[in-house]
Amino acid sequence: MTTLFISDLHLDAERPQVTDLFGRFLRAEARTADALYILGDLFEAWVGDDDPSETGAFVARELRSLADGGVPVYFIRGNRDFLLGDDYARRAGMTILPDPAVVVLYGQPTLIAHGDTLCTGDIAYQQFRAQVRNPAWQQQFLSQPLTARMAFAQQARAASKAHQAGLQDQGAMETITDVAPETVAATFARFGIERLIHGHTHRPAIHEHEGGTRIVLGDWYDQGSVLRVTRDDALLESL
Repeated sequence: MTTLFISDLHLDAERPQVTDLFGRFLRAEARTADALYILGDLFEAWVGDDDPSETGAFVARELRSLADGGVPVYFIRGNRDFLLGDDYARRAGMTILPDPAVVVLYGQPTLIAHGDTLCTGDIAYQQFRAQVRNPAWQQQFLSQPLTARMAFAQQARAASKAHQAGLQDQGAMETITDVAPETVAATFARFGIERLIHGHTHRPAIHEHEGGTRIVLGDWYDQGSVLRVTRDDALLESL
């Protein structure tokens, strides 16, 4: 009995080897899981459920096959695929969860999240997040032609890279883009739960805090990363 957690795959056409690795993971290990949780940034960018990419179509087919085989698939939107909607979720057989969400894993309540809301030291990003998560902004954005939305996504990626380069030059990259300790402590206190699982920071590790255990999922840039949770243990490993 194992529940699997992954995040930050950043799938797109430019990295087909990672999409292939994900497909093999879904057709092999995931088939025997109790459930699969994807905690955001499944895609490098997502500009709407009318995205015509073969990568999106392939992922939907593979996830639907897994779900049809009896393995529930749950998804939390990330900072790259926050526009992934109900239409694509139905195609993929996924259930979209709120961020954060509480799930019970083999009797233990666990808080799961993408993780970007924990990085409160990055004020510029939090302001951007508040803007694009606004339902009115999303409705206006999704009403634009696909080409315009794709152009915006390219600009947003370039701006993100420039922002991170600026933090790197200032020597603030490690602290600003990681979780804020005070926010983590407040989150444990707010929910009263002793285990938190999240992604986003691309810093895979298991941390022990005063409030509980925080497990950070790894990204899929250079290799796969999966958290395997059983009744007795939680193992964070590379694929």
